[in-house]
Amino acid sequence: MERDPGSEAQVDFGYAGHMLDPATGALRKTWVFVMLLAYSRQQYVEFVFDQAVPTWLQLHAHAFACFGGVPHRVVLANLKAGIVKASFDDPQVQRSSRECAEHYGFLLAPFCPRTPEHKGKVEQGGVHSGKQNCLGGRVPTLITQANVDVRHWCLTTAGQRIHGTTKEAPLHRFEAVERAQLQPLPTTPYAVAVWKRVTLHRDCYVVFAQAFYSAPFRLIGQPLWVRGGSQEVRLSTTHDELVATHARAPRPGARVTHPDHLPPAKVPGALWTRETCQALAAEVGPATAQLVETLVADPVLDRLARVIRVLKLRERVGTSRLEAACARALHFGALTSRTRKRMLDQGLEAEALAVTPAPAPARTFVRTAAELLGELAGGAPWSETSSEPRS
Repeated sequence: MERDPGSEAQVDFGYAGHMLDPATGALRKTWVFVMLLAYSRQQYVEFVFDQAVPTWLQLHAHAFACFGGVPHRVVLANLKAGIVKASFDDPQVQRSSRECAEHYGFLLAPFCPRTPEHKGKVEQGGVHSGKQNCLGGRVPTLITQANVDVRHWCLTTAGQRIHGTTKEAPLHRFEAVERAQLQPLPTTPYAVAVWKRVTLHRDCYVVFAQAFYSAPFRLIGQPLWVRGGSQEVRLSTTHDELVATHARAPRPGARVTHPDHLPPAKVPGALWTRETCQALAAEVGPATAQLVETLVADPVLDRLARVIRVLKLRERVGTSRLEAACARALHFGALTSRTRKRMLDQGLEAEALAVTPAPAPARTFVRTAAELLGELAGGAPWSETSSEPRS
């Protein structure tokens, strides 16, 4: 069926063989994306290495920019990047695709299951024609070069041929009539974002794009929505209540944490490092800092958990009592947790430290043992070492 100018575009993916990856020089499986305007048959074609959601959305943005406008509706296959669940009456749209459609102002029109003829224009005149005419006889090339070549092909060979149905050149039909009927592009390009349904795990993190993001511990076990943009990640409940906003993790495996999301009792163990503990100890006083430095300097045992327990005493007994207890523990060399706890429970940290008297200097003798004992000590006779008469 023929459509009015600017009313409809059809999109589809097709397998395009192997092309060279510019990053590695290796051959990779390649797919061709085609968006074809139903009235003029003018098309946008691009080769990609995957059919993931970000790629799917970016291809739509590229096609609309190339046409200089947006059709009123887009007919698409039931690809998972666009349609989560195919249905005759109530298809479930992927949230990322829904957001993209809202941004550009077009309607999504997934065709019914098992009815590929509903997008016959793009399937036969777009994907099939491109594979046969543009790629036919080509040797594997860089995908970047292939995209330059196919863009030229769309504007020349494909765009200027006389179409079998319309009896006009698609490019002429597009420039003369359809371009003006497209909706204007939005003032800002679409910032590609991916939506994913996740569950908040026991450790208060969700997993998105191989990185970990925290959410309030009260939501443990509940499903959440993650919206991952290029710079920001947002977490919301299934009722669209925003519960967390994070900067995008710098690398896979990284953890992005907000301290308020963790149970209060778990915050020190999760976030306090050796440097953090040393800085907190210095705030308490010199004795506490010295005690903490002694504990973390152990060359064999990891005493970080013990140091955290020492510093958490500040919340219970206050800064001055903790500093006095650490000073007393250092004075007597009693560094065990049990001794420190008993000291604070009994209030012993307030007692004055006893001053230990300095030891008396050792007595010295003028004469050596050999001089006093003579031959008994292996020395010369006493009479030979002294001019004094014997008594």
